[in-house]
Amino acid sequence: MRTTGPPPAASDFFRGLPAEKEAFLALARRREVKKYGFVFLENDPARSCFLLYSGSVKIFRVAVHGKEPTLFIRHAGEVFGLAEIVEGRARKCSAQAISDVVLFELSRPDFDALLARHHGLARRVIDVLGTRLRFLGEQIENLMVCDVATRLLKLLVYLCPDRPEEPAEPEQGIPLPVSLTQEQMADMTGSCQQTVSVLLKKFQSEGLIGVSGRRITLLAPRRILALLGQPGAASSA
Repeated sequence: MRTTGPPPAASDFFRGLPAEKEAFLALARRREVKKYGFVFLENDPARSCFLLYSGSVKIFRVAVHGKEPTLFIRHAGEVFGLAEIVEGRARKCSAQAISDVVLFELSRPDFDALLARHHGLARRVIDVLGTRLRFLGEQIENLMVCDVATRLLKLLVYLCPDRPEEPAEPEQGIPLPVSLTQEQMADMTGSCQQTVSVLLKKFQSEGLIGVSGRRITLLAPRRILALLGQPGAASSA
């Protein structure tokens, strides 16, 4: 199955694996999910994985007292739903579209067959799952050793699909591709909405970010990375 144009290269799960991507798309079913629609729910049987073609999806769990802490934000080009499909267990989290999304869904039997035929794809799955496990471990460490300002800056960097490689700042800044509420950012940083609001205004006054409604632009990404590189600040995921 084909669609028009590739996902952004910065977050392309299949970067360097064109044959594997072609095989995945040939077997996958195209789906469209409207904003706030669910891709799957916690405790659903894990029967498939998903390549996100456009839009953004949040991965979250429902905690006590009805809170919904967000664990990951998935961008276009990423594959998600991997851990449970590899294990063959029920979903541990829910996946909800936070914009209109297009995705490609591949059944577990077809995915298993692809892994058996394509060593490079199997290796990529291992690498991605390892990276996500390290990210969750770092999130726990951040809650223990980093202040809220550092955790929020780390989140903004995590949400940015393009990391600046040159020493010069980009003239127009780097707009974040996903729009989150302050409450969602608070959930992802172990904080509260009021603290996030105060810190965003502080970062804006310091020229680190620009804020327009829910849209955030990193105006000084190199400065942000330098701040996160100070002693006591763990590396970003």
